[in-house]
Amino acid sequence: MTSGYAQFLEHRAQLDGMAGFEPLWIPDFLFGFQRFMDDWAVRVGRGALLADCGLGKSPMELVWAQNVHLHTGKPVLLLTPPAVGQQMEAEAAKFGVEAAVSRDGRATAPVAITNYERLHYFDRDRFGGVVCDEASCIKAFDGVRRAQVTEFLRKMRYRLAATATAAPNDFTELGTLSEALGYLGYTDMLGRFFVNQAKSASTTRGYMGEAREWRFKGWAETPFWRWVSSWARAMRRPSDYGFPDDGFELPPLEYRQHIVEPRMPSDEDALFDVPVTGLREEREELRRSLTERCEKAAELLADAEPGVAWCHLNAEGDLLERLIPGAVQVSGADSEDEKEEKLAAFTRGEIRVLITKPKIGAWGLNWQHCHRMTYFAGHSFEAHYQAVRRCWRFGQQHPVTVDVITTPGGFRALASLQRKAAQADRMFSALVAHMNDAMSVARADIYAADTEVPSWARC
Repeated sequence: MTSGYAQFLEHRAQLDGMAGFEPLWIPDFLFGFQRFMDDWAVRVGRGALLADCGLGKSPMELVWAQNVHLHTGKPVLLLTPPAVGQQMEAEAAKFGVEAAVSRDGRATAPVAITNYERLHYFDRDRFGGVVCDEASCIKAFDGVRRAQVTEFLRKMRYRLAATATAAPNDFTELGTLSEALGYLGYTDMLGRFFVNQAKSASTTRGYMGEAREWRFKGWAETPFWRWVSSWARAMRRPSDYGFPDDGFELPPLEYRQHIVEPRMPSDEDALFDVPVTGLREEREELRRSLTERCEKAAELLADAEPGVAWCHLNAEGDLLERLIPGAVQVSGADSEDEKEEKLAAFTRGEIRVLITKPKIGAWGLNWQHCHRMTYFAGHSFEAHYQAVRRCWRFGQQHPVTVDVITTPGGFRALASLQRKAAQADRMFSALVAHMNDAMSVARADIYAADTEVPSWARC
C-alpha cells in the first residue's frame, strides 16, 4: 500500500459505531428537561444538543464534560466563540464544576475552556472528550479553520456539539454537525437522502455556477429525521418533551422598521433615484445610504442603557463609533484578546453601547441585561436570529426592542427575514415531532427485543 493511499484512508477514518456510557453524575441543580438531555448525551457518546437560547446549554455542556472526565480520567476541552470562555468559567464556578480558561494549550482543570481560534495550541491525545459550544459557527469559519476543527474532532472518542440552531431545514448545518461528530459527511448525507434539482438563475448558485436546490428523495424524509434523531436532540421549549415551561416564557419582542432614503446617485444625468431591481443595485443603495442609516441608529440608541448596534461593514462600524457617545466597537482588526476583553466588558455592564458585526459577537454570549438594539437588514437569517437572541432569551426581564434600519431597496431583505423566521418556526416544530416519533419507535424496538413472542404469533 502506498503511503499516499494510507494517508488518504487515515484521513477518511472515523471512530464509527462508538457509544457512550451510563452517566456517573446528573446533579440536582439541572432542570428536569436538562437532566433528560444530559442523560441522553452521555449515553450516546457523540451527540448534538440543539437547544434554544437560554435553555441552559452551558450547565448541560459542563455536566457532560464532567461525566467524560470521571469516565476517562482525562480533562475535557470545551471550545467556545470569542469572549464566551470567561462566561463559561463563571458558570462552571456557580455549578461547582472545576473549569478554567486556557490560552496556551495547558489543561489546569478537569474542564479546559478555550476559543476556537486557539485550538492549534492543544494536543488532542491529552483529552478524553471535546465540547463544541455554539457549534453552528463552525460552518462560518474559513476553510482552514473548519478543517482544523474537523480534524481535531475526527478521532475523539467522546464529542458533544451544542447550538441553538436557527433553521433546522439548513441541511448545510446538519451535515456539518454530523461530520464533526463522526457520522455521515455532508456530501454523503446529501447523496443518501437528497436529490439535486436545478432552479432558475435567480436562485442561490452551487458549485460550478449551477443553480441548486436540495430536496428529499421520495422515501427519505422520515428516515432522514430519524437518522438525525439518532445523534441529536432538538428543543425550543421544555414542553417539547413533556416538561413544564414554568420560568421559560419569553418576554415580548417588538420589531420597529425604519426606512431611510439614500443620497441621490452621483451621476449628474439622474433626475431622480432609480428603484432598486437586483442585489447589485441593493448593495449600491446600502453604500449610498451608509451615513443616513448610521445617523438613524445613533438617534435610536441615544437613550439606550445599554444597547447594541449591529453592523455588517467596517465603514458602518467606524461611523457608528464616532456618532454614538460612550460606544465601543469590536472589529475584525482587533486582536483576539482585544475582542474578548471588549465583549466581556459589555457583558459586565461596563460599556453603554457595543458596536460589532454578527459574525464577531452574535454567538454564545448572554446579554439579558440589554434589551435595545439596532440592526441593518441583511439576507442572512441565521446572523439576524443569533444577534437578536443575545438579548431576547430566557431570563430576559424586559421587553426587547429591535430597530431594523433599511432602505427602500432593502425592504425585500426585511421581508425575506420575516418569511424565513416563520419557516424556521414551522420546521423546528416538525423536527421536534420527528424526534419524538423516532424516540417512540426506538422505545418500541427495545420493548419488542426484551419481550418473548409466543410461538403462535411468530408466523
